[in-house]
Amino acid sequence: MSAVYPARGRMFRPWKNGGGETAEIVVSPPHAGFEDFDWRISTALVASDGPFSAFPGIDRVLTVIEGGPMRLSLAGVERELDAQSPPLAFPGEVPCSATLTGAPVLDFNVMVRRPLRAEVTRSPLPLPPEPLAEAPLARLALLLAAGGGLSRLDLLDLAQASPALRRQLQGVPAILVTLRRG
Repeated sequence: MSAVYPARGRMFRPWKNGGGETAEIVVSPPHAGFEDFDWRISTALVASDGPFSAFPGIDRVLTVIEGGPMRLSLAGVERELDAQSPPLAFPGEVPCSATLTGAPVLDFNVMVRRPLRAEVTRSPLPLPPEPLAEAPLARLALLLAAGGGLSRLDLLDLAQASPALRRQLQGVPAILVTLRRG
């Protein structure tokens, strides 16, 4: 894995169901498709109302980065999300549809195949070393502001980043992702 997955040059492609666009940032194993990834991190553009793709056996975490609000209907339960909302976790097989109630949305998506699990939070970047109860599969951060020579929306692999870069980025707003074995 690389230490930095830059935002520039990301290519948006149609969703699995064709209802929107997504830009894959990183997938494991490398080059895996929708049917055989262990975990996948991407951003998506939601510019119109409609259903989300179904992903049986996958747990999803969606975080709105900008735009909205967007109302998600998950198995009949309504949730409104905007750029200040906490990340929303839900099973990929649960029927989900979006209704935009404001501007188009750019969101950040983490998908893991069970029994893997993902923890996603909005938080400033911490300094290393950070004690962890168990060794994670991966620890990444989507930068919500530029810093340390990196651009907004670059994804940083915290395990691969040098301590000097981590110090430069301390306190930068980010979406932190920790991937663990079930």
